[in-house]
Amino acid sequence: MKGETFAFAHPWLLLLLLALPLLALLQGARGAAPAVVFSSLAPLEGLGRPRRARAGRLRPSLLLLAIVPLIVALARPQQGRTLSHVEASGIDIMLALDVSKSMLAEDFTIGRSRANRLEAVKQVTQKFIEGRPNDRIGITAFAGRPYLVSPLTLDHDWLLQNLERIRIGLVEDGTAIGSAIASASNRLKDREAKSKIVVLLTDGDSNAGKITPETAAEAAKALSIKVYTICAGTGGIVPMPIEQFGRKVYRNVQMTVNEESLKQIAKATDAQFFRATDTKSLTQIFEAIDKLEKSTVTLSEYKEVRELFPWFLGAGAALLGLHLLLGETVWRRLP
Repeated sequence: MKGETFAFAHPWLLLLLLALPLLALLQGARGAAPAVVFSSLAPLEGLGRPRRARAGRLRPSLLLLAIVPLIVALARPQQGRTLSHVEASGIDIMLALDVSKSMLAEDFTIGRSRANRLEAVKQVTQKFIEGRPNDRIGITAFAGRPYLVSPLTLDHDWLLQNLERIRIGLVEDGTAIGSAIASASNRLKDREAKSKIVVLLTDGDSNAGKITPETAAEAAKALSIKVYTICAGTGGIVPMPIEQFGRKVYRNVQMTVNEESLKQIAKATDAQFFRATDTKSLTQIFEAIDKLEKSTVTLSEYKEVRELFPWFLGAGAALLGLHLLLGETVWRRLP
C-alpha cells in the first residue's frame, strides 16, 4: 500500500507568519522615510511628476512577500511517501448457518423490537465478519441440505451482500447438521491457512442429511478443522409466526434441541460449544470465538521523505534579491 503525505518538520515556526500583518500595519502607519529633509516642501512642488511614487510603495510589500517563503522554508515542508506491506497469517473460517423454518421463531430482540432467530444471527454475524478483515471467510447455509452462500473470500463487502440475501425456504426444510459440517469442511480441506475453523449455528436437532454429525466431526478432526457449535434459541415453548387470513399471528410451539450432540461435535474437534438464548449472549459468543481464533498481522512500513524547503528558500531569496535590485535601480532613493 502506498500513501502520500505532506507535513512540516517544525510546524510551530509557521506562527511567525502571524507577525507579518502586524509589520505591514506598522509600516503603513509610519509611512515611508523621507529621502531629503526640508523645512518646507513648497520649493519642490512642480519639479516633475512622481512617476514612480506608486511603484515605490510596493517595495515594502515585496519585502514582506519575500519573508513568507523564507518562514515556510524554516518550517521545513516535507513530502513523504509511505510504503506499507501487510503480511497476514490469517484464519480460514466457514460459517454454517441454519435456515430451517424453526429459525423463524421470534424469541430474540434487536433493539427493542422482537426479531426471529435468523435476523439476530445475521446481525451478529455481520459484526463478526467486519471485525476480521484479514481472514478468508465463507458461508454455507443449510436446512434439509446445505448450499453454498459464498466461498472463502477476502472481499468482505461482497460476502456481506450474500449474507443479507440468505432467506428461509430456499431449500427443503429439515436440519442436516452432519451434511453442513461436511460441506463446510470440504471448502477448508485444501487450504494452507494457519488455522481452519467452522462456526456451526443451529437451533435444532439433526434430522436430515446422509452424514451423521458424529461422522462429520471425525472427518473434520482428521483435516485439522475445529468446529465451534452454537445452539441458538431459548428452547421449550417459543412464539412462532404464522399467516392466518393474510396477517401474521403467533402460535406457541414446543422446540427441542440436542445440546449433547453439539457439545460432542465441538469436543471431538478441540473446539467449544456455546448456548445463545438472546442477542446479547449471541454477540458475546462471537466475541469469544474472535478472541480464541486471532489472526497474526505483520505490518512493514517504509517511509521516504523529500525535503521541499529548498524551493521555498529559493523563492524567498529570489524575491529578496528582486527587492534589493529594484531598490538600487528604478526604486532607488536619494541619499
